[in-house]
Amino acid sequence: MQDLGRSPAASAEIANRFVAARRAAVALDSFPGPLPASLDAAYAVQDEAIRQWGAPVVGWKVAIIHPDLRPAYGGAERLVGPVFAGTLVEARGETVAAPVIEGGFAAIEAEFAVRLGADLPAREAPYGLDEVTRAVDDLLLAVEVASNPLAAINDLGPAAIISGFGNNAGIIVGPQVKGWRDAPLDALATRVVVDGATVGEGSAAKVPGGPLGALVFAANCLSARGLGLRAGDIVSTGASTGIHPVRPGMGAIVSCGAAGDIRLSVTRAVGEG
Repeated sequence: MQDLGRSPAASAEIANRFVAARRAAVALDSFPGPLPASLDAAYAVQDEAIRQWGAPVVGWKVAIIHPDLRPAYGGAERLVGPVFAGTLVEARGETVAAPVIEGGFAAIEAEFAVRLGADLPAREAPYGLDEVTRAVDDLLLAVEVASNPLAAINDLGPAAIISGFGNNAGIIVGPQVKGWRDAPLDALATRVVVDGATVGEGSAAKVPGGPLGALVFAANCLSARGLGLRAGDIVSTGASTGIHPVRPGMGAIVSCGAAGDIRLSVTRAVGEG
């Protein structure tokens, strides 16, 4: 692996190829360049991809880094990726389309998404649990549409995932989670059904520290990059039942007893123009 932290041109080229493939909704056969050797280098690629994509960032996804891979990346437990305007969709009871790149990576995840009611700007001092909790407006049931032009992106590890938009193609937010501030994490149970078969069950307890723990990480990770969170932003906090592969033509229901359900139809992403 090559450390791209001192190679802006290499970072820009990787970002450009991810952006072009995502815009065209076409698969990539391999990682588009040398794999960054550090998370800082990978986030430099992500920053450039965000710049090239051009749409406003309206939120972030958080994901766990596999424990076996953490020592190679400074012990980091999680990562973040951007959610762009146009890919954040609100489900209002109807079936929602979940476009994925055919031939690329395609999966869905049952998550809990935090909607912020106050800013958490970049700063030197780290954020703590009490402060970020006060900034939360709502907790919502959500689905992450995890799709990327590179089918093997998760197999290549966190540097690849971070570089490729965090392996996020969109977030679907659904109903509010009732009583979440006082409920035990394991009481916020979730289920994923794909084409009539239950493929995963879990709860908010599967997310280390729960959704608020993930929010603390996101606030501090972004702050270290000179970025902040704004009132109205959505932070999707991590998979509560696992990662569930899908393909166009499938239907899914993601449910939580404390909230309701989200129904989605997996579709083939269509390129721009």
